[in-house]
Amino acid sequence: MIVKPKVSYRIIFLFLGMILMISCVPVKKLLYVNDIDELQEPIVNPREHKLIMPYDKLYIKVYSIDEKTNSLFSSSESMNSNSNSGMIGYQVDEAGNIYFPFVGKIHVGGMSTNESGVKLLEALNEYTAASSVIVKFIENNVSVLGEVQRQGNYTFSQDKISIYEALALGGGLSQYGNRKDVILIRQEGDKIIHHKLDLTDSRIAGKDFYYIQSNDVIIVEPMKLIRSNYGNNIFSLALSSISSLIAVILFVRVL
Repeated sequence: MIVKPKVSYRIIFLFLGMILMISCVPVKKLLYVNDIDELQEPIVNPREHKLIMPYDKLYIKVYSIDEKTNSLFSSSESMNSNSNSGMIGYQVDEAGNIYFPFVGKIHVGGMSTNESGVKLLEALNEYTAASSVIVKFIENNVSVLGEVQRQGNYTFSQDKISIYEALALGGGLSQYGNRKDVILIRQEGDKIIHHKLDLTDSRIAGKDFYYIQSNDVIIVEPMKLIRSNYGNNIFSLALSSISSLIAVILFVRVL
């Protein structure tokens, strides 16, 4: 006489439901801004001009109505070009100075690009007929690490980019990236500051660290449910084994 095991279908279905709940990631955790429908007023965040800091690299272009002056500075650019972008780059030293043809050492630290352009123009007019000077930032860098599509160090030419734009350089977050646990590492003076960012909170747009600065590091932490590919494989194997066991139990019960 074969004794059929007393297995409750309700328990089996409950167990299967728990497995499915564990193996699925809620859609809410995959969204960037979860409170978009709760916004009543625009978020204010004045986008201030980035000031020139030590170790920044500047693109400087001199324009003049005098062809000889244009030719002279075009030659200087060809001789001094050391930028990966192919543009002439002047490195700001630790004291905030650059060394420019004819002018020599000139202090630009703490100035905006417009202010430094005016200062350079005034200095150049003592030696040659310059009509305008354009100053721009080049080779600003941000490192994007962790659960993103493409980890790496990326270059941008804008004064500032937002945290979302910086993550887009790395292809955006992976399916395992925790949007509530993004770490921003920034050097402020002689201190290294760590900020924890929640990309699902719209109020991030009003924070100082919403805009990325050169040499920032962004680290996207993984979600707690899935920590590594190894963990995923173990979980899949366990789920498969449990499903097979349940199938065997159901088969025995039918006999």
